[in-house]
Amino acid sequence: MIIGENIFAMLVTEQRFKDFTKKEICNAHKNTEVLIAIDADSREKVDEMVKTAVDAGRSIYMEPQDHGWIYGHSFADLDGHQWEIMYMDENAIPQ
Repeated sequence: MIIGENIFAMLVTEQRFKDFTKKEICNAHKNTEVLIAIDADSREKVDEMVKTAVDAGRSIYMEPQDHGWIYGHSFADLDGHQWEIMYMDENAIPQ
């Protein structure tokens, strides 16, 4: 899956994923295995990416968070992994 110009995600079945590790694979619906954070170009792009994920069958993980200079929203993928989509307005960072 292409996320950005230099960002790609490899989506594989659990059986294929087992070829990449000697460890047990956790159940991400019960435990946090990884937190994936992606920078977006705007607040609107954050919402658009989360909406696209939800429309494709994913679920909202947390409601949007607006801290003035940083805005984020998140979804969980089908395996339960948390994806955080964030926009940071560097011009609005408190001094």
